Amino acid sequence: MVVARTERLVLRHWRESDREPFAQLNADPRVMEFMPAPLSREESDRLVDRIEAHFRQHGFGLCAAELREDHSFAGFVGLSVPAFQAAFTPCVEIGWRLSAGLWGQGLATEGAREMVRQAFEVAGLDALVSFTVPANVRSRRVMEKLEMTHDPGSDFDHPRLPEGHPLRRHVLYRLGRSEWKRPRTVASESR
Repeated sequence: MVVARTERLVLRHWRESDREPFAQLNADPRVMEFMPAPLSREESDRLVDRIEAHFRQHGFGLCAAELREDHSFAGFVGLSVPAFQAAFTPCVEIGWRLSAGLWGQGLATEGAREMVRQAFEVAGLDALVSFTVPANVRSRRVMEKLEMTHDPGSDFDHPRLPEGHPLRRHVLYRLGRSEWKRPRTVASESR
């Protein structure tokens, strides 16, 4: 089922055929540079299972992203409820993970802008967060292009990583519905 379309992406529910290219993406050390470790095929499949369960539970989730041009799997862009406790939870996170060969083309920003619109206009959410490690400049740029704001006082140590882990410290970005500036033209259609 299609959730949304942008100029270059289809954001949709997952298919069985997405599992193999997603496993390849999750095994790529470049893609997983700021995650604890690349994922095995089994771990990647379990992640798809959790994403599908999240859609059933919340009515939204991390959408499989495919290129409109050739229908190839690109990764994911979407919304999720973090499964850990922190000072800013409960909340809804906007996130993305795309194949390294697609980086630098603005696809993450394009898909994320549509998911922000979905969050505020379709799901009726009041706020979104996004977080990553301080060194993940690419993702931080996407957050800034979405006009999310970073307050260093809200940065946190990820509770799922042990003390001393090099990726434990995270920066937190926020965007409220009242701060969101709806794009003048939206190149998408919801279904």
